[in-house]
Amino acid sequence: MTGLLGRHFLKELDYTPQEWTSLLDLAAELKAERARGRQVRRLEGMNIALIFEKTSTRTRSGFEVAAFEQGAHVTCFDPSGSQFGHKESVADSARVLSRLYQGIEHRGADQHVVETLAANSTVPVWNGLSDSWHPTQSLCDMFTMREASAKDDHDIAFAYLGDARFNSGNSLLIAGAMMGMDVRIVAPAAFQPAADVVAKARTIAEATGARITITDDVQKGVKGAGFIHTDIWVSMGEPKSAWGERIPLLAPYRVTADIMDATRDPDVKFMHCLPSYHNMDTSVAREVVELTGLEPFEVTDEVFESPASIVFDQAENRMHTIKAILVATLSR
Repeated sequence: MTGLLGRHFLKELDYTPQEWTSLLDLAAELKAERARGRQVRRLEGMNIALIFEKTSTRTRSGFEVAAFEQGAHVTCFDPSGSQFGHKESVADSARVLSRLYQGIEHRGADQHVVETLAANSTVPVWNGLSDSWHPTQSLCDMFTMREASAKDDHDIAFAYLGDARFNSGNSLLIAGAMMGMDVRIVAPAAFQPAADVVAKARTIAEATGARITITDDVQKGVKGAGFIHTDIWVSMGEPKSAWGERIPLLAPYRVTADIMDATRDPDVKFMHCLPSYHNMDTSVAREVVELTGLEPFEVTDEVFESPASIVFDQAENRMHTIKAILVATLSR
């Protein structure tokens, strides 16, 4: 269906722009098929291993539901449920699991781990998240922007605000470049993507016609954007002390109604990969406020709950785009 049978899915840079858009087209077909109630079970009898070194809601449920609906069975491993990386090396685990399963998903911290899995596996390996890349999320984000816009890919402009040094910033930058979009990364200089990632995005943009803007100027960065993206300011595994250091630096990049208005697009949409600290309804938000006296909110509740927010469409689309990845890499 896409020419991707047997391929790993580790980071956006492993795919050509044409291969990437073929996955988006397949996701649209599969979503429409599901809506009609006429799904074909293309993965009947297959078995998939899901390894979670980091906790998960959307990634785990997306993989599980996508697999089940396509006829596959899954086994979930958490850090206490296997010998992975503890008593057994990543390479040895890959060689064992790939004899039992038709595909392996991994969600953890170090990109090297999922790369090692892939290097030693005889079946497709999919990156459910690393500190460096989040390709299942960026595929979903591109799909969601396509759905929410009547524009061609080349005419879509989006801005990512906040800490852009890690997986979300890197993946959105590269995926947007691959699709020829108008990509703005809006962050303090110390929180912008690494120079080598920006250089790769600019090289891709030369071929696709994408426009790349890296700036610390919020007003400049969001003007004309049809979509505003953000993410939480401290990632899983970082020390609590990071909150007190980071909130003052990133507070000017909080997504507010004024930021949305500054796009000058009356139809601008807000996107977030979730989870989000937009109010005091989570234990982490309450703990951070108690610890630092500062609000950890990367987006205001007003924006998050507004009609402009499409975060739950985005969350649903994780399943549809993950399904496309499974079908493309496993189905003959």
